[in-house]
Amino acid sequence: MKMDIVDTAVSAGSFTTLVTALKAAELDGVLRGEGPFTVFAPTDAAFAKIPADTLNDLLKPENREKLQAVLTYHVVPGRYAAEDVVGMRDAKTANGQSFAITSRDGKVMVDNAQVTKTDIKATNGIIHVIDTVIMPK
Repeated sequence: MKMDIVDTAVSAGSFTTLVTALKAAELDGVLRGEGPFTVFAPTDAAFAKIPADTLNDLLKPENREKLQAVLTYHVVPGRYAAEDVVGMRDAKTANGQSFAITSRDGKVMVDNAQVTKTDIKATNGIIHVIDTVIMPK
């Protein structure tokens, strides 16, 4: 069965907070769209690094725009495999800002997050797993 980015994240089991946040931000529908999208997806452990009060606050309906800004900062329009990302210095995100990409000692970093798994294919894009939630400026 072919799955879109959201279904792929759900089935992986380690992105429950991300999926909850996407739904709270009303972005899950967007990431089910045609794309293609490259998503730098923080794991549940990455979200756990954020203080619980801060995260709970972000998930409130009145903070939807702020949550959307954070989540769209993890999405790059287009399909970029790991081999493409390694050659990039930065990437323009769906929220309009760019994040830095650095590679050193075989590790790829996007802003302050390390890419821990790459090239998880979905019907409408590709997912790279990161160990920290990255925040727009």
